[in-house]
Amino acid sequence: MAGVEETDFIVVGAGIAGLRAAIGLSAAGRVLVVTKEALDESNTHYAQGGIAVAMGGDEDVALHLEDTMNAGDGLVNREAARVLVEEGPRRVDELLAWGTGFDREAGELMRTREGAHSRNRILHANGDATGAEIGHSLLRRARSEERITLREWTPTVDLLAGDGEVSGVTLLRPDGSQYAVCARAVLLASGGAGQVYSDTTNPAVATGDGIAMAYRAGAEISDMEFYQFHPTALSLPGVARFLISEALRGEGAYLINDRGERFMERYHPLLELAPRDVVARAITREGMGPDGEQRPVYLDMRHVTGIDPVKRFPGISRFLAQHGLELRRDRIPVRPAAHYLMGGVRSDMNGGTSLRRLYAAGEVACTGVHGANRLASNSLLEGLVFGARAAEAMQAEAAIAAGVAVEIREDTLPKTDVTALRQRLQRTMWEKAGLLREGDGLREAMRELETLSGDAPKDAGRPALELRNLQRVGELIVRSALAREESRGAHYRNDFPKRDDLRFARHSVTKAGQGTGFRA
Repeated sequence: MAGVEETDFIVVGAGIAGLRAAIGLSAAGRVLVVTKEALDESNTHYAQGGIAVAMGGDEDVALHLEDTMNAGDGLVNREAARVLVEEGPRRVDELLAWGTGFDREAGELMRTREGAHSRNRILHANGDATGAEIGHSLLRRARSEERITLREWTPTVDLLAGDGEVSGVTLLRPDGSQYAVCARAVLLASGGAGQVYSDTTNPAVATGDGIAMAYRAGAEISDMEFYQFHPTALSLPGVARFLISEALRGEGAYLINDRGERFMERYHPLLELAPRDVVARAITREGMGPDGEQRPVYLDMRHVTGIDPVKRFPGISRFLAQHGLELRRDRIPVRPAAHYLMGGVRSDMNGGTSLRRLYAAGEVACTGVHGANRLASNSLLEGLVFGARAAEAMQAEAAIAAGVAVEIREDTLPKTDVTALRQRLQRTMWEKAGLLREGDGLREAMRELETLSGDAPKDAGRPALELRNLQRVGELIVRSALAREESRGAHYRNDFPKRDDLRFARHSVTKAGQGTGFRA
């Protein structure tokens, strides 16, 4: 046996949801937080745009709720959205008390607006480094709690599951051996799955591990067809798809095609501040030449006055400068990239899943709070609110025994190179299950994913493990996209271009061995 440890609570992931949950759980017992890379390497750390929160009283809260409902295209769980917007101010007040440095003007919190918001309510930190500031604040707080253990460079292989409940996790050592950690409850806060696509704003760690593990353990997975593509990622040959925050459009930046024309008036009355799915599809269509060639689309901020773009967007400006571009001088070439998964492990208002003692919060979870299309800057707030709620619910498991020792096989770390297989998967998903979909392409994608599953190595090394997780996430996305024969929010079918409320005003639910169905 490679070893067994025991603790009270396990948190998989060290982003905003995981750290906020760990802080709450530390009042009730020992907490082990595991992350497969450094503690500051998560989607939270890369979040530029800000955190949406209604700090202006009841009217602001009500408007934030309606904006969230409207952006979700008829599929938002209203109760989840109500919890989000009503509890958000209290959770942001906690961040302020813990020293989070949000940007201010004349001593007051500076609020900006992004797409589909009816008023200015987005808080930023250091211009365009909001996620990093929040993450550092939570990490400082977590490190101050004696009962929290933070373990970096520790991939989670699988959940310890049986008889409808989870009792711990299997972890991977650097030498390739595995060991078990048993606990009273486990929280998945492992983030998203952007690496399933060739073009993504997500860091390399976003490989859908939590979703794949939960599926293998028998948990229900929901709404996987709804993947949000951020409209404006930098589009330069050979350069990673660096995110160009929606906040630039909030400050007045235009989108223009290769003929220098603004085009959003043809797609939505809110123009550049339309919901993200609308803007992303508009950019895709404007970039399609008559013979299928890719034509450039640009973000243009040259006309904007009243702000200094370098001070307002320091991180973006530094990155652009490395490639000879400047917001005040140049049109910035952009195209959509996979950004945020609205689906995930089906969970309730308290993070509870269909498996006992397993909880989920943040991007890995699906409460229905985002519906078919996430409202800009709601994701950091979601991590805070539902991470805190999951911690409160998990404390009720304190009377449960931590679990029993289990046999874990020993493996040596192989040197399998899966780069080519991973790129093949990513290309397939981008071309066949990306922004614009249709039945034939989705079925081709499923066949390719099934073939790739047979080609993938079965060793216990991290690269092979991540590939298997991505392959499983890809299948879940494609399966759900095939089942939803309509277009809604971030899911667009060329062969079913209209929304069909009669058949599909419900959430897709997938479980191992049971296929995909729909529920309210």
